Amino acid sequence: MSEAGDPLGSAPIPGVAPDDHVRGAENGLLVIEYADFECPFCAALSARLAETSRRRVFRHFPVRTSHPRAWPAACAAEAAGLQGRFWEMHDILFADQGRLEDPHLWERAQALGLDLDRFEADRRSDAVKARVKRDFGSGLRGGVVTTPTLFTENAMYAGKEAVSAAEGALG
Repeated sequence: MSEAGDPLGSAPIPGVAPDDHVRGAENGLLVIEYADFECPFCAALSARLAETSRRRVFRHFPVRTSHPRAWPAACAAEAAGLQGRFWEMHDILFADQGRLEDPHLWERAQALGLDLDRFEADRRSDAVKARVKRDFGSGLRGGVVTTPTLFTENAMYAGKEAVSAAEGALG
């Protein structure tokens, strides 16, 4: 565990913004997670957090060098979010990480009842790309270097440590 905003020069991560993706009880203790949809540890973390009473904020941190489909998956989740279905897309992307190619993204959008033409236009839009870049940039400024990374109160947990924290201390 390391301190958020540590003396290495990292800036504090942004607080909860009106357009953040938030799940959980309003009065639940807050965790902010930076994750990518192709990372197996992120999927494990997501499953663990679903079992807690924590209030979650999800932010994109697609690590394209090791997870080439993470960026398109993040854009698909954002496009689904523009139709009010971010968390549903989030859940199904993590449930089947081996199928993140475009035809599978379209199948998922269709299964969620999304307008497919709008989904396709939105996921390729400058606004969606800017949103994913904003999340990624805030993570970089806050000291995120790997996925998943969790921030809770004044602590930061990274990589496998984030999954362990969700299994233990964050319950």
